[in-house]
Amino acid sequence: MAFDPRHRSSTLVDGPDRAAARSMLHSVGYSSDDLRKPLVMVAHEWIGTMPCNYSQRALAQRVMAGIREAGGTPMEVNTVSISDGITMGTEGMKASLISRELITDSIELCGVGYSFDAAVVIVGCDKTIPAGAMGLARLNIPGLVLYSGSIAPGQFHGDDVTIQDVFEGVGQHAAGNMSDEELELLENVACPGAGACGAQYTANTMATVMEFIGLSPMGSATSGATDPRKEDIGVAAGRLVMEVLERGQLPRDILTRQALENGIMCAAATGGSTNVVLHLMAIAAEAGVDLNIDDFDTISEQTPLIGDLRPGGQYVALDWDAAGGTPLLAERLLEAGLLHGDVETVTGKTIAEEAEQAVETPGQRVILPLSEPLKETGGLVILKGSLAPEGCVIKVAGHERMQHRGPARIFEREEDSMDAVLAGQINADDVVVIRNEGPKGGPGMREMLGVTAALVGAGLGDSVALLTDGRFSGATRGLMAGHVAPEAMDGGPIALAREGDMISFDIENRRLDLEVSEEELAKRRAEWTPQAPNYEHGVFAKYARLVSGAETGAVTR
Repeated sequence: MAFDPRHRSSTLVDGPDRAAARSMLHSVGYSSDDLRKPLVMVAHEWIGTMPCNYSQRALAQRVMAGIREAGGTPMEVNTVSISDGITMGTEGMKASLISRELITDSIELCGVGYSFDAAVVIVGCDKTIPAGAMGLARLNIPGLVLYSGSIAPGQFHGDDVTIQDVFEGVGQHAAGNMSDEELELLENVACPGAGACGAQYTANTMATVMEFIGLSPMGSATSGATDPRKEDIGVAAGRLVMEVLERGQLPRDILTRQALENGIMCAAATGGSTNVVLHLMAIAAEAGVDLNIDDFDTISEQTPLIGDLRPGGQYVALDWDAAGGTPLLAERLLEAGLLHGDVETVTGKTIAEEAEQAVETPGQRVILPLSEPLKETGGLVILKGSLAPEGCVIKVAGHERMQHRGPARIFEREEDSMDAVLAGQINADDVVVIRNEGPKGGPGMREMLGVTAALVGAGLGDSVALLTDGRFSGATRGLMAGHVAPEAMDGGPIALAREGDMISFDIENRRLDLEVSEEELAKRRAEWTPQAPNYEHGVFAKYARLVSGAETGAVTR
C-alpha cells in the first residue's frame, strides 16, 4: 500500500469540523489549496545572539522554496539555542546541554501539535544537531536533518585561526606570552561571519555524523554557512524531504545499530569531539537502539585516524570540504572494510552508493590515505578504573601522552580551577580534578574549554592532566578525561578524591585510577555528603531531577 503523504495533517485541516483551524491558518497566509497539500515542518534554532545559527532563517526560506516546488506546504518553526563558545566558563554554560532536551521537546511538541506530515530540521551549533535527530526519532515522521554550515576561518598574521585560538590566546596572555593588543586583534578576526565553530569540534563532528548515520544527505554538511552553494543545498533538501515522504521512509528505519556504528567510525577517523559519545547515546535511546559506552572504544580501536583536522590536526572544516568532503571519508572507510555500506540514507541510496560520488582534490592532505594514517586507531577512548567505574571519555587524536601520574588538585567548580590556572598555581605533573559539574551536579555538565585551553596556552598542555564529571568542547586538546561516571553528585569516587592524592592515567590499558586504598575510600565515603543542589526550582532543578548519568547519554526520562 502506498504511503499517504497527508497521513497526519488531514486530521488537522480536513472536513467541515476543522473550519476554525483552517480559518486561523488563512490569517497567516495559507490558502485553501496550501492546506490540501502535505504540511511540512521546517524547524530551526535561529537566534540573534551567536554566529552558529545566524544564517538559518535565510536557509529556511530556501528549504521552504524546495518544498513548495515539490508539492508541499512548508511551515516554519523556531526554537531556542545556547552558544557554548559565548557562555563558556560562566553559569550560563549549564544551559547548553539542557537545551538539547528542550530543543528535542520543542520539535516533538510542534510536530504533534500541528500534525505535520514530514519535517526538515535545520541545525547548527553543538546541541541543536543531536536534538534534531532526537526530535525526528521521537516523532518518527519522514524527515531529514540539514546542517546550516561551518564558519569560515579568520586570518591572523597570515594564518587560519578559529575560536580555539582565542581560548588558547587567553592562556598565552595570562602567561605573559601575548600582549593586550595581540589578544584584541585575534578576537576581532577569529570569527568572520555566520556559521558554527570552524574545525572538527562538536558541531562539525555531529554534522558529519548525521551524514554517516543517514539522516542528512551525503555531502550537504561540509559546505560553509556563507558558501553560495548552501542556498542550492537548502532547495535540494526541501525537494528531498518530499521524496522521503512519498517513499514513507521513517527516521527509525534509518537509525539502526549499524548506522550508529558508522557515526562512531566517522568521529573516530577524524579526531572528532568527545561529545559524540553523549549525543549518539542519546539518539540511540530515542530510537530504541541498544548502544553501550564501551562500543565507542571498540569501534575506535578498529578505526584508523585519517582526518588531519583541528583541534588535534592541521586543517579546518572548509579545508575538508575543498579536499573532497564527507564522500571522500566514506570512500576511505569502505575501502578499509569498516563502514556498513548497506545502511540506507534519506536520499534513498545506501551509504556505499553515496560514497561513489567522492571526488578527491589532487594533492589534498586533509583526509589521508589508509596507508598513511595519523594513528592506527581512532581518537575516542573509554577509560575505566577505580576513579571511573562506569567509564569516562578521552580523546587521543594528537600526540597526547599515553600515561600520566600526578597529584590531584581538587576544585569543586570550574571557575575555581580557571582562577588557579590564570594565577599560575598549577604545576607540571598536576592532575586537575573538577567535580560537581556533572549532569545532575552542575546541573548541565558544563564544557571546560576555557580551562583546558588556558592550560595549553600557559604551556602546561604537555605536562598536566585534567579530569572532570563535566565535559569538554570539541576544541579541547591535551590529556583531558571527561564524563567521569558516576558523577560526584551521585557519590562516585571522584567525590572522594582529596588534594594530593595520586591519580594515574594508563591509556593503553584503559585505566583511570585513584591510588587510595579501599579502606581509606570506605572511611571517606562514610564521612561524605552530597553538595546542596545549585538550583531548587525552574528548568535547571527539573533537569537535575530527571537526567541520567553521562554513561547513558545524559538523557531525561
